[in-house]
Amino acid sequence: MSRNTKINGLLLLLVAALAVLPIALGMGEGKEEPFTGADAQAETAITELKPDYEPWFSPLYEPPSGEVESALFALQAALGAGVLAYYFGVRKGRRQGAALAAAGAPDGSGAPGTAAAES
Repeated sequence: MSRNTKINGLLLLLVAALAVLPIALGMGEGKEEPFTGADAQAETAITELKPDYEPWFSPLYEPPSGEVESALFALQAALGAGVLAYYFGVRKGRRQGAALAAAGAPDGSGAPGTAAAES
């Protein structure tokens, strides 16, 4: 097993532990909504500290329900992941193409010396 494989496995295990430990240790017990987002927690804290606070602006779009809001958030995350995956794929392809060109593939076919041998 290579060093990179061990590091990747350890990182995967760490991410899984970060996802499971809060639930397994019961960190959300006793709360009405145990794992709310930071926005909801900030809103609660502001209303507790200063009940007469008026927001500076309102949202441009208010989803009709929590399910729609979650779906839009998931769509945003999926689009972001797709853009990142495309970027890294293009970058890797360019690096591989540069490596092939440096290795002596004059026709770009990936087989070194084939165009020169056939000419």
